[in-house]
Amino acid sequence: MAESGRARIEAIWLKSAKLGPMRPVSEATLVAGQGLEGNANRGGYRQVTLLDANAWETATGEIGVDVSPEARRANLLLRGVDLADTAGRVLRVAGCRIKIRGETLPCERMEEAAPGLQAALGPDWRGGAYGLVLDGGPLALGDAVAWES
Repeated sequence: MAESGRARIEAIWLKSAKLGPMRPVSEATLVAGQGLEGNANRGGYRQVTLLDANAWETATGEIGVDVSPEARRANLLLRGVDLADTAGRVLRVAGCRIKIRGETLPCERMEEAAPGLQAALGPDWRGGAYGLVLDGGPLALGDAVAWES
């Protein structure tokens, strides 16, 4: 498990079908050029989606709701990593590498989760980021996360 204060993976979710339910798992495998093994949306431009736990908590706190970050429908929930304005940077997640391609813009499904959530996720990439898997491998809850220099 992760040491206190260290950036880490807090949750991993897979979806079995587009718009299908998110299934929490304790470990998964990232596949280079594809995304998470067993996830419905693989390949293409958005191979894996990432959410910053602190940004989620800030957004939900601003509108006064307690909504699980699972509602965001991201693949990985990270703690201790600011995703804002990171396009082009490479993130090491366990032994894997993910190149951040852009911001995951909040959609109308966030309004279904809680009124005002879509707008609250708008600033500073609070809705998360998406990326391209450069190097795949296994990952698990508590694994370390860090920016490559």
